[in-house]
Amino acid sequence: MAEIAWRDGEWDRLVDQLSKGDCVPFVGAGASAGVLPDARRLSRRLAEKYKYPYDRPDDLTEVTDYLVWWFGGDVPYVKSLICEEFRVGADGLDAVPEPYALLAELPLPIFITTNYDDFLLKALTRTHKTPNVAICPWHDQIDHSQELLSSEAGWNPRPESPLIYHLHGSMRQPQSIVLTNDDYEEFITSLVADRDIIPPVIRAALTTRSLLFIGYGMRDMTFRTIFNGLQRVLPGMVRRRHVSVQLPPPGEPTGGDAGPSMMQYQAARFDKWRISIYWGTIDEFTGELRRRLGRHDDTPQQS
Repeated sequence: MAEIAWRDGEWDRLVDQLSKGDCVPFVGAGASAGVLPDARRLSRRLAEKYKYPYDRPDDLTEVTDYLVWWFGGDVPYVKSLICEEFRVGADGLDAVPEPYALLAELPLPIFITTNYDDFLLKALTRTHKTPNVAICPWHDQIDHSQELLSSEAGWNPRPESPLIYHLHGSMRQPQSIVLTNDDYEEFITSLVADRDIIPPVIRAALTTRSLLFIGYGMRDMTFRTIFNGLQRVLPGMVRRRHVSVQLPPPGEPTGGDAGPSMMQYQAARFDKWRISIYWGTIDEFTGELRRRLGRHDDTPQQS
């Protein structure tokens, strides 16, 4: 897929903000595509393994809801199964994939992710930084590192000791992951009922810095749920202009009248959130970003 042109002014702004640490990467599942199973592949695998009988085997939340029933309502057990799937996929990897490797090189003090994996932690550690990790306490059984968040390392993270904030939980704490339909509802309910579950340092980052969304699709329920929910409790999120890396709509031509008009329609929908869209793959985006930052890709390639 050829890169669809993005204005130089957009690149100039993003490069400047990333270089100065005035941008917060917001990392989703697509950043691990090709390394870890995506939601559809994982959902199909689980549906086949546990003989899911209905017509939505590609919907991970539906399949996990079924597994909760299958295992007698034991939600923590189902979450441990899912975390094990991701752990097996991540174990033994000698390299971290792009875009993690590139993001880790930049002087950024805060990273936010809805992924359960540890790729950000691994990437930052490999650049000789000392990252700290905290988890959103969307229910009361989550160890959310209150001691860390009360210390200088938590409330004043720096590029050499950045903070990774797992908004939807971490596979290190299976009970913390947002997985089922009930989880998504409880997450948003908790967020709206008590905005203090998001620590001040993360609230400040979301409302005073630009965000780079990478690894989310425009129809991704995770993305839409997060942004709508966060905007309800943090309306200041729309003060800055953000960026989202997006694939062009499936089957959409990238030239002529039809392609641009469809993409302009989608871009207009994102513009209500003050999000500029880069149309292309994550590899195209990170390759061009590396070039504009003047950084060479020394990351070992995945086999």
